[in-house]
Amino acid sequence: MCFDLDSSPPIPAVSGAAVDHEHLALTADDGTELAAFHAIGPGAGPAVVVLPDVRGLYRFYEELALRLAEHGYDTVAIDYFGRTAGVGRRGDDFEFWPHIEQTTAAGVRLDTAAAVAHLRRDEPQRAVFTIGFCYGGSNSWTQAASGHGLSGAIGFYGHPTADGFPPGAAAVIDVVDAIECPILGLMGGADPGIPVAEVDRFRAALTEADVTNEIIVYDGAPHSFFDRKADEFAAASADAWERVLGFLAANA
Repeated sequence: MCFDLDSSPPIPAVSGAAVDHEHLALTADDGTELAAFHAIGPGAGPAVVVLPDVRGLYRFYEELALRLAEHGYDTVAIDYFGRTAGVGRRGDDFEFWPHIEQTTAAGVRLDTAAAVAHLRRDEPQRAVFTIGFCYGGSNSWTQAASGHGLSGAIGFYGHPTADGFPPGAAAVIDVVDAIECPILGLMGGADPGIPVAEVDRFRAALTEADVTNEIIVYDGAPHSFFDRKADEFAAASADAWERVLGFLAANA
């Protein structure tokens, strides 16, 4: 998985903010129920769908949703495993790999669509963004080419050139011509699984396809640097969070 179980987003809570939340079971168009966590923003403004790493929905992403809601963004974090693991709450010992191996690109698209529909149920033209991490970072960018009408897609250390993860997924770099919104990428310069040369290829492909993009590489930062425990990467994390907020505000 991308983060340790005791990790948390390196984002300070907004002093005085009061955010309600609820655990949901959304229904995708194929009839699948999927678990979701809804951090309820203060009004009918822009909204965000959070796409987790390979572990699916757990507390790191619930806390991230709360921090986004404190900044005014109604946010739904989704799970990937409704088709194989149901919608019940899971313990820290949940073995996610057998479920991630059965997750498909089509399922992720349907589940994202269910979250987008939930956020737009009272406001069909609402601006909705996706944000994801690692596996979810790639998924976030792919959803920008999946017909959801997104206003922007944010990915932390998603892999832009790997295909087949989840099964049936094209590499993000191969679908740039279908991307319908601006892209923000926040990458580790010392990530051994995603060489900077591949990130540069992604940036160039987006630019050639006339997709508005901001792809940031943090020198010396590893995969999963966005973690409160990672004190040595606090400056990179703070900058990344400010870029997330700026991207949301600029494209809403």
